[in-house]
Amino acid sequence: MNNPTVTVGTVGAGYAARLHGSGYARVSGIHVRLKTICDVNLELARQVQQQFGYEQATADFDRMLQDPEIDVIDIVTPPFLHCAMAMKALRAGKHVICEKPLTGYFGKPGEENVGFTKKSYMYQQVLSEMDELKQVVEATDRKFMYAENFVYATPVQKAAELIRAKKSKVLFMKGEESLKGSSSPVAGKWNKTGGGILVRTGTHPLTGMLWLKQQEAAARGQTITVKSVSADVGVTTACLTEQEHRHISARPEDVEDYAAVTVTFSDGTKCLTIASDTVLGGTKNYIEVYSNDSTLLCNITPTDILNTYFLDEEGLEDVYLAEMLPAKLGWNKAFVSDEVIRGYMGEMQDFMETVAFDRVPTSGFDIAYETTKILYAAYLSAEEGRRVDL
Repeated sequence: MNNPTVTVGTVGAGYAARLHGSGYARVSGIHVRLKTICDVNLELARQVQQQFGYEQATADFDRMLQDPEIDVIDIVTPPFLHCAMAMKALRAGKHVICEKPLTGYFGKPGEENVGFTKKSYMYQQVLSEMDELKQVVEATDRKFMYAENFVYATPVQKAAELIRAKKSKVLFMKGEESLKGSSSPVAGKWNKTGGGILVRTGTHPLTGMLWLKQQEAAARGQTITVKSVSADVGVTTACLTEQEHRHISARPEDVEDYAAVTVTFSDGTKCLTIASDTVLGGTKNYIEVYSNDSTLLCNITPTDILNTYFLDEEGLEDVYLAEMLPAKLGWNKAFVSDEVIRGYMGEMQDFMETVAFDRVPTSGFDIAYETTKILYAAYLSAEEGRRVDL
């Protein structure tokens, strides 16, 4: 029996397109046909085409949508384009994969200091845009798949299996993604990123914890919603001299470099999300789960699978050891099977099965909507110094 075929068109030829391309190459049981890669920078699109074997490259998104052979549109563009492109693709009869975050507030054209806009206004605008997309999703029979890799991270998936098996009551969770800043030159500008470190990295552990709480609720036959959000954000690097700042890549202009968000669920339980641009030594990714009958510590990166020790870096110039490490000297925790542990392979496998076998994705529109709503409720809470009730 031949494997089913899913034909993919990808829009956006940046870093995420390469992550997804690697994931598609590892999908099993389904033939993934990479037909079209689209980007306004056609040369960049052609590079991705050559690297991953897309059949063609184009700069015309509308033309790609008209291709009857394409089943699913994979959106890996900058976030300000996500909702508009998703609605166009759904209306064209295509399934949609959308990178995180679902959307954000990016200001008016030409507006530079977006971060100083009232967060209450941002919150309402983001909800309005997501509600419009929700109507389109519900009006079609197409799948909406949210590319949040923390949901598919292997430790998180195993934690979910254990929670479901024991029907544990999760009382408190803590999740973090912190690092020393961003390599992106626009990471410090709200109008390019839709927020600071909370949107860039905090969204990962937050979504993972929201999903785990959903797994608990389903296993126990309960409905558990988010009741309230309390947050604190700030710019911790503002006190540094230029010399003191030299090891940290964070350069916030109108965004935060630190965030802590507490979510209270309708059953009175809590989760805490931490995100910081000021953590040296590589990336720090984890979710800790504390329940009535278990403790589950999901160490996503770094792991202890391979510890390395080098006295020099000779021969290692082109060897990837770990994310955000400035040097390979001394003791380090190397990333092993990173694309598996961090969930990039799992999400692409799930999405292709969702399309091929007409089933519900593990990470879909509801979790995308809820996460984005909480992120902007958090910004509102931090600005106004109060708890935001949902």
